[in-house]
Amino acid sequence: MYQQIYNPLGNAFLSTIVAAIPILTLLYFIALHRHRDAQGNVHLGISAPYAAFFGVIAAFIISCLVFRMPVATAVSAFALGSLSGFLGIIWIVLAAMFLYTMSVVSGKFEIVKESIVHISFDRRLQCVLIAFSFGAIIEGTSGFGTPVAIAGAVMVGLGFRPFQSAVLNLLANTAPVAWGAIGTPIVTLAAVSELDQLTLSTMAGHQLPFISVLVPFWLVATFVKMEGGSWKEIFEVWPAMLCAGGSFALMQFYASGSSSLHLMTDVVSGVFSVVCTALFLRFVWHPKTRFLLRSEREALARAGKSTATPTTESTEWKYKYSAAETAYAWMPWVILIVCCALWGVPEFKKFLNNLFAGITFSTTMFGSPFKGSLSLPVWDMPALHNLVQRMPPVVPIDAKAEAARFTINWLSAAGTGVFIAAVLSGLVLKLSATQWKDAFMQTLRRMKIPVLVIAQVLGLGFLTRYSGTDAVLGLAFTGAGVLYPFFAAFLGWLGVFLTGSDTASNALFGSLQRITAQQLNLNPILIVATNSTGGVMGKMIDAQSIMVACAACYDDPKERSFALGPIFRTVFFHSIAGAALIGVIAMLQAYVFPWMIPIPPAG
Repeated sequence: MYQQIYNPLGNAFLSTIVAAIPILTLLYFIALHRHRDAQGNVHLGISAPYAAFFGVIAAFIISCLVFRMPVATAVSAFALGSLSGFLGIIWIVLAAMFLYTMSVVSGKFEIVKESIVHISFDRRLQCVLIAFSFGAIIEGTSGFGTPVAIAGAVMVGLGFRPFQSAVLNLLANTAPVAWGAIGTPIVTLAAVSELDQLTLSTMAGHQLPFISVLVPFWLVATFVKMEGGSWKEIFEVWPAMLCAGGSFALMQFYASGSSSLHLMTDVVSGVFSVVCTALFLRFVWHPKTRFLLRSEREALARAGKSTATPTTESTEWKYKYSAAETAYAWMPWVILIVCCALWGVPEFKKFLNNLFAGITFSTTMFGSPFKGSLSLPVWDMPALHNLVQRMPPVVPIDAKAEAARFTINWLSAAGTGVFIAAVLSGLVLKLSATQWKDAFMQTLRRMKIPVLVIAQVLGLGFLTRYSGTDAVLGLAFTGAGVLYPFFAAFLGWLGVFLTGSDTASNALFGSLQRITAQQLNLNPILIVATNSTGGVMGKMIDAQSIMVACAACYDDPKERSFALGPIFRTVFFHSIAGAALIGVIAMLQAYVFPWMIPIPPAG
């Protein structure tokens, strides 16, 4: 039995610094290491697979030599992370990219692009509609990087630069994350903290709407500055930004506290935001000037044309597709949302997991039990399952040993739902055999490097979890005293950065947050929920999400491989600022507006 040690060097400060070495190594090689390419150009940050590899090596060294974790246990923890990551995350993104690629090779994506463009010709508002509102719907149905992949690819298809699309979608994929994949983070948080699920959802819904109103402004400001625009051009579209963010926030506030809707908060909020914004732009208001990409403005200037809103240029800007053609082109995305929503229903998951319950087996793999039904095989990880013990104060004194099982829920996995949506979409679009082959091969070529990086990063995250180095970093925040509500947000942020998932962060630190809140006489509902709401701001900087964005937005493998560092450096301070905002909101709710904290049901 490996019992986790939280102060292996006998000095809390030094132990914390050493525990951070794997993460610092990963960050250094991703974003700061100077090197020259074959052409002699200087870059900051090395190729993503190598950066991840060095981070993994550092994690093994620290876990095994300093924290005295058995090597076999460390290898098993890393393997569990990589395997779980493939089924839980990589499978989703692979299937989502397959669906997108099919839409492209069929030619129907051109109609999708045109239909989006004709909601608003203004590039600022396209950012909000696609990255924020549409992205929230995808986050709500599947999560785990899918919205960044899908919305990022859509924006590149509309002419946005790959780097720009990646950054904007990472910024946008924040406020909705707490209810991603049909509320999985909230469900997980309630399970590990043993607090009421609806109360935690309501608490998150009393924090994130403030951010939801802000995100469209944040997005537009970032985009306009990237394109050399002015602050005047940013605030020219404030009515539309307020409509998109405000409608989303209002529905988010309402749905998060509803017993029937709280797990679908993102989906209903995203749909409500898209509908409200589209109607607002169609019937109520439109910008006086049309803001275009820098390249488009330069092209128009060379041609001597104006960038004014095209209300009089009817021939050039008339929509040439019928309603039926538009609906047909959008069918893959409708099918995707329906399938993801269906796969998120607990009863349907249970049905799939029991589909082949009558076909059972029992054997061993690497000396460890591998058994179950055909629809739900389970492998107890060798040298790891029930052989790692977290210790107080991270867990209660009577806590059970850490389970470590690879549950192969291949039918009920969200990625299977996305893959079924992709297959159905291909049939609906009537792809030829050549188009099926092209879509499949393009997806494999695009995703081979991202899959390698994501597998390494997730393995690293599980290794830090089972070795206890994550808990050492988390405990560093618990000495904040009255300032703890602020730092509770950064603990959640750290968890998402380490694991790449708000769900995993909640599983990692949910119990610690409740224990710390009780020790400091703070409201555990507030503190535990803040782990999730603060965590959403770490989503934009975790290597897994950035690599998904790179895979979706970059066609060129070399550009994609070196894009991780520049994107990370760009979004890092946005991430810090976002977590700080959540921390301030938590502080105000703890000490100034405690009436905003919901009361859990009696008993």
